[in-house]
Amino acid sequence: MSIESDLRKDGIRVVDILDTMSVNRIAHNVAAKLCETFPELCFNETDLFAKLSRLNMYRATMPEGMAEANYFYKNTSIYFNQKVDFEDLEEFAIHECIHYIQEVKDKKNNLVRMGLCNFDNFKIVGMGLNEAAVQYMASKVIGIEKDYVKYFGISFRTISPSYYPLECNLIEQMAYLTGESVLFDSTFTSNDNFKNAFIDLTSEKVYDDIQYYIDQILELEENLIKLGNKFSSYDERNKKVDKIVAKTDNCKNKIADYYIKAQNLIIKNYFDKAFKKITNLEELDNYRKKLEHYGEFIGRTDDYTFFDDYYTEKMSALEHKSNVFENGGIETALECKKPNKFVSWLRAIKNFVTGEKIHN
Repeated sequence: MSIESDLRKDGIRVVDILDTMSVNRIAHNVAAKLCETFPELCFNETDLFAKLSRLNMYRATMPEGMAEANYFYKNTSIYFNQKVDFEDLEEFAIHECIHYIQEVKDKKNNLVRMGLCNFDNFKIVGMGLNEAAVQYMASKVIGIEKDYVKYFGISFRTISPSYYPLECNLIEQMAYLTGESVLFDSTFTSNDNFKNAFIDLTSEKVYDDIQYYIDQILELEENLIKLGNKFSSYDERNKKVDKIVAKTDNCKNKIADYYIKAQNLIIKNYFDKAFKKITNLEELDNYRKKLEHYGEFIGRTDDYTFFDDYYTEKMSALEHKSNVFENGGIETALECKKPNKFVSWLRAIKNFVTGEKIHN
């Protein structure tokens, strides 16, 4: 199949090609910003500019709902929606330039891997996870401030309110546990360091399940765009429209379900495993702070109680563990012993959480 046929299949029709000067300007500015934002990756700005300047860039008509820019690996090109103002092209190029940097091809020019996504054995795995990581990094380059949003009945904070907001929120939750540097490294250089780091903190099954949930969220969001385009093609309500509405509602419910499942899986498996490794009061305090801070990342529905319930349970367990440490490792803490300030503080937090939900 030709490049033109592939593009037409996706509804992309080229309008014009960007001139060399415009491509070089975008390549130079993106290279400079990537080096500035991610100094730990030790990019060589000159080499990065040389690589990005080899990209072909086009303006094209695109279907409603499609991303404002798309990287096409078969001909190493970026296609911008012609509706995007010329001065805004650079902002949308960042995400696609990261895709270009992270791609790994075989000798036949077949795509084998792209960051956290694998294309082996005719099965694409990790597409949602990779899109989340790339958009998370692109948002950092652009300097987008975190904002509270509500999608599919879920309220949460995200660094990317407009593009892959749920996926970016979940990848941020994961990166909070592993550290961002290993995520950035794996996303750019297409290695398993982030995956292995997360597995060490939870388990391989947990990683695979979360990867599956995020992939499903991405696929369902794409289905919603297609359903929305079908819906807009009808002038009046009929049985076909009713079916589209029902399918749309079903997709939205599934997205919310997958998000909550992924989030709860991260919380329980990481903090359960970390709790078992606490050996002293300093580690206990660090654990408590990390769990408390985690509440700032989570998404909530109107009836969501998992995190609050889990938090209360772990505060009680920390209180007991603190008493054990204070009594020299004796499991049965002395009732007559006056609790230390740390234990008193834990009890106060426990009472607070029991009586009032953590602020969203």
